[in-house]
Amino acid sequence: MRWGLKGGVVFFLTVLILIPLGMVNGLIAERERYRREAVASVARSHAGAQAVIGPVLVVPYTETVEVEEADARGEPRRVLRERSGQWTYFPEVLVLEGRLTPGTRKRGLHEVRVYELQGQLSARFDAAIPADADPLRPRRIGQPWLGYGFADVRGLTGAPRLQVNGMAATLEQGLGSREGGGIHARLAAPRAGERLALDARLAFALGGTESLAVVPLARANTVRLQSAWPHPSFGGSFLPRTRRVGADGFRAEWEVSSLATTAQAQYRAGVTAVTPVDGERAFAPQGAPAALDALGVSLVDPVDVYAQADRASKYGLLFIVLTFTGFFLFELIRRQPIHPIQYGLVGLALAIFFLLLLGLSEHIAFGLAYLAAAAACIGLLGFYLAHVLHSRARGLAFAAMLGALYAALYGLLVSEDNALVLGSGLLFAILAAVMIVTRKVDWYRLGQAREAL
Repeated sequence: MRWGLKGGVVFFLTVLILIPLGMVNGLIAERERYRREAVASVARSHAGAQAVIGPVLVVPYTETVEVEEADARGEPRRVLRERSGQWTYFPEVLVLEGRLTPGTRKRGLHEVRVYELQGQLSARFDAAIPADADPLRPRRIGQPWLGYGFADVRGLTGAPRLQVNGMAATLEQGLGSREGGGIHARLAAPRAGERLALDARLAFALGGTESLAVVPLARANTVRLQSAWPHPSFGGSFLPRTRRVGADGFRAEWEVSSLATTAQAQYRAGVTAVTPVDGERAFAPQGAPAALDALGVSLVDPVDVYAQADRASKYGLLFIVLTFTGFFLFELIRRQPIHPIQYGLVGLALAIFFLLLLGLSEHIAFGLAYLAAAAACIGLLGFYLAHVLHSRARGLAFAAMLGALYAALYGLLVSEDNALVLGSGLLFAILAAVMIVTRKVDWYRLGQAREAL
């Protein structure tokens, strides 16, 4: 077989090997979808990603206003009508302090990260109730309420305790007149022109899945969170002002001013969705036009086996091209033919590595899964190539080359931040090695000799 024709056959085989590689990539995406379904299943039975909104002070009122209406003859006339409304007040100062206790829930093969937040939410209000515009038609001011919003109220465990100005207040379900999940407490009705100075403290335990968001609605917001989980991912619209992450967990503190966020204006506009911390929106009624600014943290898995396997599979074509290139150079230089079927079997073995890696990593640690899959494939190929190349030494040499490639790939996977520079450096080194080894090869003479066979 002429060397040009042989090169075409090898190229065609390389393209064919992309089919099983693509099937492996599709399987990785499918298994990752199964994991998302497991997370959703845990969220349905436990509690979903959580968000804390509030507190917000709402004061309802009814006033008498003069409006112009048409009478029976169509003539305009001015009449008195009652109109209802409400004033919304946000805290001057809001402080949330809490500890996240991590845990896991299993759904089939998948472990889903959950947590319980033991928190205390303190808020100070200084609300000025408007005076009556017309003393002859005073407003009727109803019972105000303090509303606390939660993404999933099923996560509230035990009985939350609310104190307003040092006195215990009774909590009720819902957010009063606003859509969304939460709790609220009714307060005594104020008088027109009165100032409401409130100091509210809510102690609560809140369970959730994977992420927690907090909406900074006050003029000055401080959030302090700590946990024994050593792999936090901080997200949302604001990053912590200070943080400490170590093997014993993390501590983080946010300080957000109302000047740095439009959360108050968004809330007044009726927005109840929350900017995602990680993944799906935590608090999103149907038809929500936008998302509230939020800060938060996710308890992420340090090794996402599906993300790692997907990244590894993207290097599959490189493995096959390098191996086939080595075979082709060996044929040209040593003049020892290798059958296309043997190329194909070696390429399939390289593709199956990624399938083995995916299957094993669902049951054991990713590093061990990678080692086991690589050892199995290298051992098989070393044994096979020793017979194909009629030399145990040559088979071991190719196995050693593959071992170096697998080791380099693992280095790329565990060094995510440096993957680009390491990958480009590896490709440059491989190309340089091929050019150095073949620098004195007379390709025209090799081609003529190959065609003469």
